[in-house]
Amino acid sequence: MKKYEIIIFWSNADDAFIAEVPELPGCSAHGSSQEDALQNAKTAIELWIETAIEFGDPIPAPKGERLMFA
Repeated sequence: MKKYEIIIFWSNADDAFIAEVPELPGCSAHGSSQEDALQNAKTAIELWIETAIEFGDPIPAPKGERLMFA
């Protein structure tokens, strides 16, 4: 599996941990623990890539370094 950055944070609104994959637009998952959110994010990444392949959409290559946000 390609190695994309995954950001995990607690969401009071969702009452769950959220795992976002910033390099893959719209790719995120949630879980009751950080570990669950991470595992679900890995599954979401696989599904995101499978769907992109199915529709012939480009798949971004992982940057391989920490992303910077302002």
